[in-house]
Amino acid sequence: MAFDSRTAAAEQSRTPAQKFYFAAWRWHFYAGLYVIPFLIMLAVTGLMMMFITQFAGRDGEKIAIAQGAAALPIRDLEAAALEAVPGTVKEWIGPKAADLATVFRISTDEGQRLVALNQYTGEVLGSWDRRAGWYDFADNIHSELLIGTTGDRLIEIAAGLALVLVFTGLYLWWPRGNAMAALVPDLKARGRALWKSLHAVTGFWMSALLVVFLISGLSWAGVWGDKIVQPWGSFPAEKWENVPLSGTTHASMNHGHTNDVPWALEQTPMPASGSDAGITGIPADTAVNIDSLVTLGRVLGMEGRFRVAYPSGETGVWTINRDSMSGDGDDPFIDRTIHIDRHSGKILADVKYEDYSWMGKAMAVGIPFHMGLMGTWSFVLNVVFCLSVIFVCVSGVVMWVKRRPAGAARLAAPPAPAEVPFMKGAVLIGLFTAMAFPLVGLTLLAVLAFDLLILANIPALKRAFS
Repeated sequence: MAFDSRTAAAEQSRTPAQKFYFAAWRWHFYAGLYVIPFLIMLAVTGLMMMFITQFAGRDGEKIAIAQGAAALPIRDLEAAALEAVPGTVKEWIGPKAADLATVFRISTDEGQRLVALNQYTGEVLGSWDRRAGWYDFADNIHSELLIGTTGDRLIEIAAGLALVLVFTGLYLWWPRGNAMAALVPDLKARGRALWKSLHAVTGFWMSALLVVFLISGLSWAGVWGDKIVQPWGSFPAEKWENVPLSGTTHASMNHGHTNDVPWALEQTPMPASGSDAGITGIPADTAVNIDSLVTLGRVLGMEGRFRVAYPSGETGVWTINRDSMSGDGDDPFIDRTIHIDRHSGKILADVKYEDYSWMGKAMAVGIPFHMGLMGTWSFVLNVVFCLSVIFVCVSGVVMWVKRRPAGAARLAAPPAPAEVPFMKGAVLIGLFTAMAFPLVGLTLLAVLAFDLLILANIPALKRAFS
């Protein structure tokens, strides 16, 4: 009883600002319990994917060859690829430089296969399953925990709660006296104080990047991205005047978790071949095939690595694409997608970066930045960022262990204030969060209900979580 009296007295002596601080700390703690394992997983798998992309490549783009005098016709390379791996050619992937291999993607009964060739000799250098490497293993964990839609939803909740973690963390960090101590860690401190200083300062310096990474990642998520943001931010097919549309969207060009088209185009309907629509692309006296398509791409300004997707069916279209998200270049501002009628060779659609909505533009830059594909500087920055995320997560756990009473069979969460100042403002923020991020809003409501209705009324649970 004496303990309860002291606790009540301490609660009464707190100012409104102190009560709000404890409330923010409690929410920061609870969010961290769920988010920390996910953030560590995302950082580790992100590091794996970046290092594999940087040093080994994803689609054979790092395979070196001896540069010859002249490259063979692409149709000859296509035939050699099909002889090595029978199936249906789906995509030609040009080399980034003259001393790198050409790659074809072929659809087989066993799945998508990549075949690398020396374009000067026609020699097949190797073939492999596009989705069976270490990059793909890390990507599958990063996107859905290897458990499909359920994993996607769990990660989406974690990303949304990580935003709560960032904003409550910034509030807790906000300088209340010595501003320099909030910007530079106090290396003279010892024990939990040192860990707290390192955790807070590192968290502050990486907070803006973390928000960018979380938003760009959420834009791929199944609910907030696929159902809310992506439909609103997609490129409007109505811009293609008098062009017939097919019954499929650009997402049909993807396979598995591999995204071969820009985010802003995924939900945009594909144009269809077989009409008189379009403007002159391939001259009327020239055959419409892979060689003429690659030539057209270069005439239109495609340099270095770009891709040509083959048409599917009689109404399918050829698609020339350069996309920094796919590692075709490190400049998202020159990304471009061009559709050509498979019969007439006319250009049906030509979409550039400047044609996107502002959200599409943000994602066109945000995704390759997120993946460390915008040059060496972004790779180095992302590596430092991922290591910082891991440190902040580990230091948070260390602080909890050091604060938790020795041998205590309870969670040792920050104490909940009897009343929370500025409650109306907090409720408004909660409602906005629920509308903007549905899964996060539902999760916050569930946690709040658990805290107020269950923990508050079951003494054993209340003590275990206190």
